[in-house]
Amino acid sequence: MEVNRRVVNETTTIQILPYTLIVGQQQIKLALELAYIAPRIGGVLLSGQRGTGKSTAVRAFAQMMYERFPVTLPINATEDRVVGGWRIDELMQSKAVPQKGLLEEANGGLLYIDEVNLLDDHIVNIILDVTSTGVLVVQREGQSFQKPVSFTLVGTMNPEEGGLRPQLLDRFGLMVSVEAEQNEAERTMILQTVLEFDEAVSQLKAGETSAYINEALEKDKKRKALLEKARQNFYNVKVPVNVARNCVKLAMEFKAEGNRGDYIIALAARAYAALVDAKQVTNDHVAEVARLALQHRRPEVLQSNQMPWSDEDDQQVMKMMNGD
Repeated sequence: MEVNRRVVNETTTIQILPYTLIVGQQQIKLALELAYIAPRIGGVLLSGQRGTGKSTAVRAFAQMMYERFPVTLPINATEDRVVGGWRIDELMQSKAVPQKGLLEEANGGLLYIDEVNLLDDHIVNIILDVTSTGVLVVQREGQSFQKPVSFTLVGTMNPEEGGLRPQLLDRFGLMVSVEAEQNEAERTMILQTVLEFDEAVSQLKAGETSAYINEALEKDKKRKALLEKARQNFYNVKVPVNVARNCVKLAMEFKAEGNRGDYIIALAARAYAALVDAKQVTNDHVAEVARLALQHRRPEVLQSNQMPWSDEDDQQVMKMMNGD
């Protein structure tokens, strides 16, 4: 599905499949949208095998929301490249000229880390610190400054290639366990969408218009407006005491370590309520986000880096929420 391109006018070659054309992967979409609505969530981790549409969804989302591709962090990124340093060509001439790092380049957009589990732990820690605080602090090699930096952080990993240390895994706000679609009808729809998109791109290359792409981009525009409105209304959504108490109960029931899980469930539920234009958070909103916030915080997951979440877990969440 890595066939994407986007249209600015009728003759421009498209680079990515419009976000609203992506079939399935509802949990990925929900996690990305919640992290945009509530930046304090602190990032999204997508865990799954190759070829499951992780990169496609992330790039389509970035293009829809920020009208540009995400800033991508390479696996071999150094601290200089991440937080900023000095321009080497200028240093060769005895001139100290600062050079922006990738975190500053991502400001106001999306920072994408493919195979985050293969990145140096120290670099991951720096990125997560900036994500959670919104401040880039640099005190190294003659540089000392603080800058406000805000971006949506998304990391992907293939658990077969190794996991993240528990301390880093817990610091990702939301986590999605991505699996290849097994439903034949759904897979057929995915294939049909890609084939139709290929045809539409060929029309554009031939100088023709494409009603198919224009309609999809119009849907993207409406979705973007909806998410922007939800982000603006986020703090207008009330969190009743009983709902906050249930966020704590859920985190305790699933043995999430520390207090971060309580907070992330509440943030995500509030973001979901804002997304559906509710005035206050309900237990149903909490149930919708519980899996995203909790599945990577359970002790057995932190020890094995496997992300099982069963139907019984969903039933337990519903039982607790309906029991209030």
